[in-house]
Amino acid sequence: SWIIWMMSTASKVWIPFATTLFGHDTTQTWSFFGLSSTKTIGLLAIFWIITVTWFAVRGMDSISKISSVGGIFVSLLTVIFAIASITILILNGGHLAQPVTGMHSFIQSPNPDFQSPIALVSFMVYAVFAYAGTETLGGVTDNMEQPEKTFPRGLIISTLVITVMYSLSIFLWGITANWHSVLGNGHVNLGNITYVLMANLGVVLGQSLHLSAATSTILGTSFARFAGLSMFMAYMGSFFVLIYSPLKSFIMGSNPKFWPEKMTKLNKKGMPGFAMWTQAVIVAVLIFFVTFGGSSAKQFYVILTNMGNISTSFPYIFLVAAFPFFKRKKGLERPFEIYTKQWMTDTISIIVLIVLIGGIGFTAIEPILQHDYVNAFWTIIGPIFFGLVAWAFLTYQSHKLKKQANK
Repeated sequence: SWIIWMMSTASKVWIPFATTLFGHDTTQTWSFFGLSSTKTIGLLAIFWIITVTWFAVRGMDSISKISSVGGIFVSLLTVIFAIASITILILNGGHLAQPVTGMHSFIQSPNPDFQSPIALVSFMVYAVFAYAGTETLGGVTDNMEQPEKTFPRGLIISTLVITVMYSLSIFLWGITANWHSVLGNGHVNLGNITYVLMANLGVVLGQSLHLSAATSTILGTSFARFAGLSMFMAYMGSFFVLIYSPLKSFIMGSNPKFWPEKMTKLNKKGMPGFAMWTQAVIVAVLIFFVTFGGSSAKQFYVILTNMGNISTSFPYIFLVAAFPFFKRKKGLERPFEIYTKQWMTDTISIIVLIVLIGGIGFTAIEPILQHDYVNAFWTIIGPIFFGLVAWAFLTYQSHKLKKQANK
């Protein structure tokens, strides 16, 4: 999943970069050597991967500290968004840009891509992605006081907070943004939607304060630039960490005999240089094939988002499916348990599996039904490709180790 994340982020990072410089997303007009904007972004993404890898291999990872500054800016961005939205709601007498005309306004999306039942079910993968990563908190339970009480309570509270904040954020965006007038045009995609919304927020705030049209536009541009700068710093800092941290943990945390000697060898800076360059080549090749596959800018960012969502959600299927069998094992030390009844464990596991498999399955099926075969191919190929590579590598290395043991 971190490979797909790097592939996606290396492509998306240029949007906040452009927004910071120009006040809006200009990447859809970029062109090198007569290439389309999507292919141009692909080349820039490959350049980004190679450049970051070059610096990281040499131990120049201090740039990762900028992610903390970016995190502060993103937090400020959230505060600005909330305060500005509530202010606009009050100044406009409770009027919403995206009107609520009944219960169907909360059930039926204005987005034409999510009108069918299958598309709605596929959206569950987006919902699952919102909670992705919370399971890693299990690794810090040994540092908690009374983890049997603190850990489940913390998970429940964080889940509720995430749910409420996501729902509230969607409602707040409806105060200033009407789907058809702001988002329903061909220039808005999943890569630049944040900056389009922030620019619109600034303009509407200026209009609500009865500022001039020029001043309102400047305010909108300022909001967009601030959002672009915040996200660019956050992307850049996190990229310098994720370019080596997961790979280093993955390789160094496993049996060194399982890997070719070059993959486990650390350079003078303590970095797995060969492994990092191998990773860079894989990411660059994937970016090349996706961007030069003939997709439009809008389709390109949908592909990246779907690939990221599925690659993150797919491993949970194995984790959830294994949980009931883990619970049945006897003789294991369990410091604390949340599910003490086996029937409860089985029931919850089945429900979660249905949601996961249904969401992932319909995410893969929906573009096929829409005859969007490019999107369907890249959405499905990720788990299949990496699964086959892992299986082939496991078979080869197991055979190699067995052969060495018999000598």
